[in-house]
Amino acid sequence: MKNFFTLLLGIIIGAAAVYFFYCKEDLENGVVAPKGVITPEEAKELDTAFNSRHELISDSIVGRPDNRSSWYSLSDMRDYLDYAVSETKDLGYTMDGVRVYLGAYPDTDNEVGYTTLFFVPTGFLASAEAGMNPFTSALPPTNPDIPGGPGLNVGGGGNPPSANYPQ
Repeated sequence: MKNFFTLLLGIIIGAAAVYFFYCKEDLENGVVAPKGVITPEEAKELDTAFNSRHELISDSIVGRPDNRSSWYSLSDMRDYLDYAVSETKDLGYTMDGVRVYLGAYPDTDNEVGYTTLFFVPTGFLASAEAGMNPFTSALPPTNPDIPGGPGLNVGGGGNPPSANYPQ
């Protein structure tokens, strides 16, 4: 019995040490990093890997350096998310995220439109939350775009538009 308590105490101390070691940063600022956060080095790698595609688009389609980024203010992003949740709820959906699309502004008489990024809400029908089919709960979520859900565009372009990461 004495060995059991020693083992149990060791497990508790070990678990606490691991928790505090790996979650120290989260405990200091009270914020947990979301899944998918990348380092600046990883961002540079992704940006560099996009160079050949960007050059192809800029040289063969647009004929000038094209946009590489979009900037949205923090307040616009928060307002958009609140607005989209409200609007999609009115459409009978539960919003679970956003999808980011690459787009392009329409061409004008004298030049090809710049590339842009825009957001659309994703989610599922609110009535579909409690399905009767036990097999659908085991499937991964598809996160489809919400039909009729409001999108967000008109972010600020790069400065200059073709500037690489970081600006």
